[in-house]
Amino acid sequence: MKEFEFLIGDPLGIHARPAGQLVKLVQEFESEATMTLMRNGKSASLKRLLAVMGLGAKGGDRVRIEVSGKDEEAAARGIERWLAEHLG
Repeated sequence: MKEFEFLIGDPLGIHARPAGQLVKLVQEFESEATMTLMRNGKSASLKRLLAVMGLGAKGGDRVRIEVSGKDEEAAARGIERWLAEHLG
């Protein structure tokens, strides 16, 4: 399992457009990926759009991403890079 934390820098947080893009990216990998919102401990599969949006992650929130599966290395790198480029 690969795990990392990320601080959401975008003041709008994870709203519909970035959530959809992130889910689309994660669905390209075999591995399962979960995002946990550190302020309240809520978790969601990064392969489910409504679950990701339901977290209500806002700018300034810290999230933990956990990735496990056959291609976890590539998936974790891809997710981390995407988050830095779009929500950093």
